[in-house]
Amino acid sequence: MAWGFSWLVLVFILLTAWLLVRRQRAQPSEAEQRTQFSLPVTSAAQQQVLDTIENLRVSADDVQGVKRLAVLRQAMDSLSDELILDSKIRPSETPAPIGEWVIAPNAKPNRRLLYIHGGFWAAGSPKSHRAITDRLSRLTGACVFALDYRLMPEHGYQDGILDCREAYIWLQEQGPEGPSKADFMVIAGDSAGGTHTLGLIAWLRDQQLPLPTAAIALSPSTDLTLRSLRKQPNFYTDVMLGSTIDKLAAIPFPLLWAGAAFAMRALPSNPLVSPIQGDLSGLPPTLIHVSEAELLAENVQRYVTKAQAQGTPVEMRTWPNMVHVWHLFTPLLSEAEAAFQDIGAFLDLIENANCYQSR
Repeated sequence: MAWGFSWLVLVFILLTAWLLVRRQRAQPSEAEQRTQFSLPVTSAAQQQVLDTIENLRVSADDVQGVKRLAVLRQAMDSLSDELILDSKIRPSETPAPIGEWVIAPNAKPNRRLLYIHGGFWAAGSPKSHRAITDRLSRLTGACVFALDYRLMPEHGYQDGILDCREAYIWLQEQGPEGPSKADFMVIAGDSAGGTHTLGLIAWLRDQQLPLPTAAIALSPSTDLTLRSLRKQPNFYTDVMLGSTIDKLAAIPFPLLWAGAAFAMRALPSNPLVSPIQGDLSGLPPTLIHVSEAELLAENVQRYVTKAQAQGTPVEMRTWPNMVHVWHLFTPLLSEAEAAFQDIGAFLDLIENANCYQSR
């Protein structure tokens, strides 16, 4: 990269020192901090989801540093432990990208979907998101390739981006049974994976490479410029992201910005990090889902408004009182199943129409 990062190293060291000093002060427990974040409970299923999220957090409350991340990763993977899947799971083989095929009984080899999981670019895996990939394969009749892209901090943020690009190009020519061209191709992702999804379709356009039939982004992060974190609408109703963002908001903005730039080797205003900052014209039909109760909702609306103004056929669907990426809790949540039905209707419209028309 043309500009250096030596000054960021210094700022990062200062930030670390500042955080260590703060930790010496009396702080409320993590459980106490989380009590200020709540979501109206409208069903027993929703309460079960909230309990699951809380249990994931509690599992790592007494662990710090690298061990904490390992515990969180393991806890996320455990979400699929008791799932009953209709799809076959097949790990990829070298020299293919690292990941797994998720193949429903009705899936056809030439229909393919690249899935990019979420997890704040530091956690999550194909296993943790099998509830989504299994449902997408059954819904679309496509063979889903769930990419196991490189995660931070072991790897750089942009290493994960490169993995996504390479996987898409590979998937155009390779199916679960070997070499063959795809005649239906979708890119989908959630949260951090939704960010990579939106960044990937912009890169494909810029490189004049074949665009997918459509793109699906579930609760994506579209703007990581980190301004006025606590002033974001839905700050106190986002039970999944709120407490984490609350900690970040306590860091002085210049240090927070510098820390993000240091970690990602790109400024937060770079479209690789914040897709809303880039050119949003000429993109494929895109569907975005977001909860009306989550922190990311306002930025998603801004992304959609800008993309539509630049001529991109993008649609946004919202659900009230849902957690971030509630799709993970299918079939428990009826709202998750409704969201998948909406995805199916969107893709049917794209496939059956000679040209895209807004519903």
